Amino acid sequence: MFTGIVEEMGTLTQLIRGGKEQRITISCSKILEDIHIGDSIAVNGVCLTVVTYDGKSFQADVMNETFLRSSLGMLRPGSPVNLERAMAADGRFGGHIVSGHIDGTGLIKSIKKDGNAIWFEIAASKDILDGIVEKGSIAIDGISLTVAAVDNVSFKVSIIPHTLKETVLGVKKVGDTVNLETDVIGKYVKKLLASQTTNAGLTKEMLLANGFY
Repeated sequence: MFTGIVEEMGTLTQLIRGGKEQRITISCSKILEDIHIGDSIAVNGVCLTVVTYDGKSFQADVMNETFLRSSLGMLRPGSPVNLERAMAADGRFGGHIVSGHIDGTGLIKSIKKDGNAIWFEIAASKDILDGIVEKGSIAIDGISLTVAAVDNVSFKVSIIPHTLKETVLGVKKVGDTVNLETDVIGKYVKKLLASQTTNAGLTKEMLLANGFY
């Protein structure tokens, strides 16, 4: 599990696709201070497993499914990436619950300055937008952010200067693709409600029967 608080920006140095080996190599520093084979690292919000590392970088295998669902396949050598290690049991929960299992991608429609902040408007599919609520949480390229507005074609977030400086959002442009993960709690609620008959509705009895108190 992750929190959406990016620890550092690394740099993709190699991406291998096709054949039996599909692997990415990422150079970084802070992440390497406490890293082990098998550790989970969120790379632009995508949970990957460390398969090897040295004093300058780590490598992770990437499945076709991951390339299809995310923007990782669009990266090129030199691309910056957000990095976060899995949350320690005694760690501070600074963001929100992020699984690293993204729902898909979105497209940046606009970037507008507003005082010291920057507004990002991101278009996404209906399936993803259905899981987004105003003032709820969203992970964009692994960054925990608060949704400021949402409609049936896009949603908006407002970014403070620190986030812009410390994450890949600072180099993003209109038309760029970003990874999106909606709130995991909302997903469970959505599935629970969908499993009920349309006539039953949301009742106290139904919530109690499904573990809500």
